[in-house]
Amino acid sequence: MSKFYGGVPALRRADFDVRSGEVHALVGENGAGKSTMIKILAGVVQPDGGVVVIDGKPVRFRDADAALARGLRFIHQELNIFPQMSVAENIFMGRPYPRRFGMLVDWPKLNRLAAEALQRLGISHIDPAQAAAQLEFGDRILVKIASAFADRGRIYVLDEPTAALSDAESERLFAVIKTLRQNGCAIVYVSHRLHEVMAIADRVTVLRDGATVETCAIADASIARIIELMTGRAMNEAFPPGAQAPQRAEMEIEVAPGLAVRPGEILGLAALEGSGDARLLKSIMEQHEWSGGFAYVPRERRSEGLILQQSVTENTTLPHLDKLKRWAFFANRARERELTGELAGRVRLKSASLETPVWKLSGGNQQKVVFARAVAARPRVLLLEEPTRGVDVGAKYDIYLLLRELAAAGVAIVMSSSDTAELIGMTDRIAVMREGRIITIVSSHGLTQQRLTTLCFGLHENKTVH
Repeated sequence: MSKFYGGVPALRRADFDVRSGEVHALVGENGAGKSTMIKILAGVVQPDGGVVVIDGKPVRFRDADAALARGLRFIHQELNIFPQMSVAENIFMGRPYPRRFGMLVDWPKLNRLAAEALQRLGISHIDPAQAAAQLEFGDRILVKIASAFADRGRIYVLDEPTAALSDAESERLFAVIKTLRQNGCAIVYVSHRLHEVMAIADRVTVLRDGATVETCAIADASIARIIELMTGRAMNEAFPPGAQAPQRAEMEIEVAPGLAVRPGEILGLAALEGSGDARLLKSIMEQHEWSGGFAYVPRERRSEGLILQQSVTENTTLPHLDKLKRWAFFANRARERELTGELAGRVRLKSASLETPVWKLSGGNQQKVVFARAVAARPRVLLLEEPTRGVDVGAKYDIYLLLRELAAAGVAIVMSSSDTAELIGMTDRIAVMREGRIITIVSSHGLTQQRLTTLCFGLHENKTVH
């Protein structure tokens, strides 16, 4: 496949194949061409060159319905859900609803079919008749996954399906993938979580700069080798080293009752999905919104953090226009561009122009725009909710470097993450939450992922460590 945007190649004769009964992983940094390839398969984007071949016959997907008719099913990375509609309506969106007498929607049957689709994922706690707006974030993701399994497909394309799922929810999905593979379905699995790729894939194809670098059996691959192929360089350390956090108690900043963070410290929040870490961060931001010195990076960059049609500059400077005015009512455009340029360099943003609409950027660079806006506030405390969700290993490392730089400058950072390795590798201490309460605070030094998971499940209790 080849695809160009304004003369710039998004895909350069990239290719891969997937077989019946196989899980084929497609990996690469953000901007490597994975999303463009998926959009072509989905009939959303038309290629400038190349062909899709199914069962030895070339096909062309002129729209999404054509891809659906050929048996392709998609779970896209971004959460596209209609909150005012029911779970059942969301699951069968784009498909004919069952009807009575050929006219009226058969709601009981629709709800029953939706329940069956959820049950394939081992989900029984979601009511098909309830509004999607009432669901926790993780359950909304499960609804979108169930939609792909609502009817029989031949080829399933899963784009970052576990990015917002708990370990238990991910395991349910892996069980469904195993069943699909046993039934002869072909699965294309796109993920930045390389340990998942190593665990469930049969083969892996690496894309870099729009081209296929290598395809190999997973038995012949390693995480270190895949990262080297993705980035073009060896990456010996997953997390950059950090400086020692200040130890004087009088320097602590109380961000919530019973929870304090020190300048220069990165404090992690660990919790099972729905246990309150996201609500705690939002409540902290709401409490300190007017007192200043606090900045917040939300989990959902596209729906909560960005205005997609506006430029990098407009998104970066929007909350800070009162500080960039030339006169009472006029923005200083030159100063806006100057500030955005400084911040773009600081967050290591990759964009052809600062006037590029952010919807054209890769997921990792979109996340860097959100960080740039937060950094522009010169916060004393930075609140982060899943700061590297759906971000490739190269962009992750850039974000980790930024966090280390901010901490070294004395910024206090509180971050929640469902990635236990990230929490342990990037934080000084971790507050463990369960059922909306902080149960314990432990040092990250010497902490194992198994121990942290055990604490989250409440299998053992520890005394609080300050």
